[in-house]
Amino acid sequence: MSDYEFDVFISYRREGNPYKWVKHHFFPRLRDYLADHLPQDPRMFIDEGMEVGSVWPERLEEALRHTRILIPVCSPQYFRSRWCLAEWHSMAERERLLGHQGLIYPVLFSDSDNFPSFARERSWRDLKKWNKPDLVFQQTVRWIDFLEEIENVAIELSLLLGKVPPWEPDWPMRRPDPPMPGMTPLPRF
Repeated sequence: MSDYEFDVFISYRREGNPYKWVKHHFFPRLRDYLADHLPQDPRMFIDEGMEVGSVWPERLEEALRHTRILIPVCSPQYFRSRWCLAEWHSMAERERLLGHQGLIYPVLFSDSDNFPSFARERSWRDLKKWNKPDLVFQQTVRWIDFLEEIENVAIELSLLLGKVPPWEPDWPMRRPDPPMPGMTPLPRF
């Protein structure tokens, strides 16, 4: 496979409130609004849709390598995840090599006081006031404000997507440090 396969890669911790928020609110709305602002249907990677039997570390790396923009959903949990950090640092290294900012579009889910310095130095889209993960949030008055904000995110992303440099086959990829342990062979008696 060559060239970009995905416009955006949503990077998030797959547990707790950020996970529910991404699944219930952020991802479906962003997909819908991006479709209104791009010349083709948006191609979005979210690890919910990985095929049965795929080797997930390799699939995540391959998806990120073929993605234009990373959208990390920032929370304290995000920065405690080795895989989330590997995704962030992979894209940050790409930015550094290209001398091109804008390949990481952080959205702030919660906190920020306890983020590592490399994250606090970035500007982000603050979505904290809409970080309600439960479906009942869609029945509140604040839901309309959330939709307007997600449309603004989609507009910004559509502009950034037009500025992404051409794809290169050797984008740097970072694995979590230390690497995930492999299978331990059973002792022979």
